[in-house]
Amino acid sequence: MSDRALSFGTMAEAYERFRPGYPAALFDMVLTYAGRPVRTALEIGAGTGKATRLLAQRGVTVTATEPDGAMLAELRRHVPANVRTVRAAFEDLRPGESYGLVYAAAALHWTNPEGRWSRMAALVEPGGVFASFGGPVQLADPAVEEAVRVARAPFLASDDVPSPDGTPPGDHLQWPGTELQRSPWFTDVRQSVIERRATMTARDYVGLLSTISAYLVLPAPEREQVYRRIAEVLPDTVEIAADITVHLARRRREP
Repeated sequence: MSDRALSFGTMAEAYERFRPGYPAALFDMVLTYAGRPVRTALEIGAGTGKATRLLAQRGVTVTATEPDGAMLAELRRHVPANVRTVRAAFEDLRPGESYGLVYAAAALHWTNPEGRWSRMAALVEPGGVFASFGGPVQLADPAVEEAVRVARAPFLASDDVPSPDGTPPGDHLQWPGTELQRSPWFTDVRQSVIERRATMTARDYVGLLSTISAYLVLPAPEREQVYRRIAEVLPDTVEIAADITVHLARRRREP
């Protein structure tokens, strides 16, 4: 896994505090798509468990996997008893047990593309569901977004994670839907967007930036300098647009 993928543990508490959570509508969408009761689920790259908790509250028995020990420790502080936690990267999971739902919340892009979908298919019950969801957190005011871009530019051209397969942002079907459509293991690929908005203080917004990998891999002096420059151009409160792009697919009964 890349340095960016393994950079979050140093900020596990901040990740839990500043990253926005997931709305109940997201899991309503997943469970409606499933079309049958989902009793077991596996999460890939569970982080601090923001997605895990909502599903576990629905009575689903969740196995949450996370490669970073500090993130996993933070997750264990917040999840209920029906969540099993495992320290493992996606590539370390071995076929054996399969689940009615396998999902990744803002984590799939960190997995190794080689053999990704055959490995995924081995974890999903035939007829079961794979779900991936996430999206960038952006400032809703274009003028503020531009001011932040200018302040950030000497240190980072962008803080986004580029599309793993190079799909342009404007294309109708985004990654990983593009790969799922080509996979012989999955069918009925769907893409939806759930709008998510929030207002936070400038200080909390900088706290949110402190959990983004592009900043975390900067040398510490540069990291502190870019945070300070961004804070100087922010109003007291900011509105964020953090729309969630959801991809759903069904495991074929036969490849």
